[in-house]
Amino acid sequence: MIPEYLYPTWRAIGATLGNHLWQSTLFAIVAGLLTLALRNNPARVRYWLWLAASAKFLIPFSLLIGVGTHLAWSHPSTSTNAGLYFAMEEVGEPFTLPSIISQATSPSVSANLIRLVPPILASAWLCGLTLVLCIWCARWWRISYAIREGAPLREGREVRTLRRLASIVGKRRTEIILSRAPLEPGIFGMFRPVLIWPEGISERLDDLQLEGILAHELWHVRRRDNLAAALHMLVEAIFWFHPLVWWLGARLVEERERACDEKVVELGSAPQIYAEGILKVCEFCVESPLACMSGVTGSDLKKRMVRIMNERIARRLDFSRKLLLSTIGLLALAGPIIFGLVRVPKIQAQPQAENTAATIPAFKSVSIKRNETSTPTHSDGVPHIRMMFGPDGFSASGVSWQTVIQEAYGVQANQIEGAPDWIKSDRYDIEAKVDKSEVNQLSLDRRRTESQRMLQTLLADRVKLTLHHETKELATYALVIAEGGAKLRLAKSGDEIQGPDGRPIGTHRMFMRDGGGGPNLSLAAQGISLVDLAQLLSRQLGTPVVDKTGMTGSFDFSLHWTPDENRPFQGVDGDSMPGGPPAPGAAGPSFFSAIQEQLGLKLEPQTGPTEVLVIDHVEMPSEN
Repeated sequence: MIPEYLYPTWRAIGATLGNHLWQSTLFAIVAGLLTLALRNNPARVRYWLWLAASAKFLIPFSLLIGVGTHLAWSHPSTSTNAGLYFAMEEVGEPFTLPSIISQATSPSVSANLIRLVPPILASAWLCGLTLVLCIWCARWWRISYAIREGAPLREGREVRTLRRLASIVGKRRTEIILSRAPLEPGIFGMFRPVLIWPEGISERLDDLQLEGILAHELWHVRRRDNLAAALHMLVEAIFWFHPLVWWLGARLVEERERACDEKVVELGSAPQIYAEGILKVCEFCVESPLACMSGVTGSDLKKRMVRIMNERIARRLDFSRKLLLSTIGLLALAGPIIFGLVRVPKIQAQPQAENTAATIPAFKSVSIKRNETSTPTHSDGVPHIRMMFGPDGFSASGVSWQTVIQEAYGVQANQIEGAPDWIKSDRYDIEAKVDKSEVNQLSLDRRRTESQRMLQTLLADRVKLTLHHETKELATYALVIAEGGAKLRLAKSGDEIQGPDGRPIGTHRMFMRDGGGGPNLSLAAQGISLVDLAQLLSRQLGTPVVDKTGMTGSFDFSLHWTPDENRPFQGVDGDSMPGGPPAPGAAGPSFFSAIQEQLGLKLEPQTGPTEVLVIDHVEMPSEN
């Protein structure tokens, strides 16, 4: 059984593969349309178009976008290109929408079947890959055996003709191996190719026919067709399940043979004599079992004979067609890189000042001290980590700088990359004072925004933090209403919550504790919104959780569950809760099940472009 927390990984892989496949398919369709427009031009042009379509399966556009991302210069983000950017994201990666397969939180036959889908598909792909590779290895061994059993041909009219043609074609001398196997004449090898020549075939060919066959093989060597064929064989092995890949292979063989036929006729061979030579080879020999052994009998034989006999000199590419192909090639290569350049605004940690008439508060004094003591805990075992924004400013005790960065930028731990280890491990006490009068002038909505801005400024000043934003495919969750409806109790407006000493402490709070002597944990909430709950769940899962319930207002509820030994619960303050693995015989529900059964809500895994922070530079702060 697959653990629930692995589903986002499976979905991320599936979404990435889906985007790559449809982009590569579209690229191949465009290449096919271009070959139609160039059907009267030399076959080598169409061959290179099909080869580019094949290579696209090995080069995801996301890789080129990543190149542009790392080459991006620092520039401010603007709203003028936001619509275009998101439109390009939606068109370029349509499989980033939430999956229709939701997280199963209660055992059922359908849920168990759904859990089996990813490993079944992965196993099927691996079996297909293994089968294709085994078939090709067996055929490769068959050809290698024929070469080992053969003998080098040192003299004779075949050798003399081959040497003379090599000087014309402009290729160095190629060794001839005389083979007893009934394989067609073909070039074997990619970097040190040899010509396999079946024993007895020369007696069936006159001098002109022999010259045409040998010239055909030399052009395969000159064009390095075996290397290109091996590249496409790799594509066929990886994407064996895609019919278009195999169709591309047939087109490549067809156009490479036609390109060599055109070159042979251009060298002066009579079409009729050359065609008769190919037919005699077909009568005597069998076709090569591997595409990466370029022979003379490939492609549709009847069509080849018609083309050789009736082919007019192919029209060379004029300037307009060369310009068209160059432009399309440049766009295909540079387009994703440029997209990566324009979509990554590299910024300093401090944001731009807002153009507003209201007074913007700033910290008047900042005190930073390393916390060398062990983190204290409450009586119920909850770590006593304090981090809050009050009327006097920002106050934190025993926090890591990563926690401060998360608070300053509103991100989760998996949205921060490039951070050194000390940012996560070292603990500090921070006191940052602010003028109360400046804070009181701001609305409640503005206070949240300005508190984050002040923290960003503090990070830039005291730890010299510089970073930039990137957008990457991340596994996230959506908080939705489960079947049967929500089971939340609406909080009464204006209710004051009493603290342990009996004094009112506000209108909302959340606290967590052990579940009473066992391995269970509990979360009690009073007067909080589902947006706040989504933030808490984000810390637990280590990835963003988006509230998509559509429910507004404040609610009271309690949640009880047994923590997963592989994923301890993250506290309200961001630190791991105690508890460890469930005790033997613990019967409490899992975290996902508890949310659905006790709250009537559900966490649905989804993937999509998510903003991450990449730290470019950070320094350990000096204490004061």
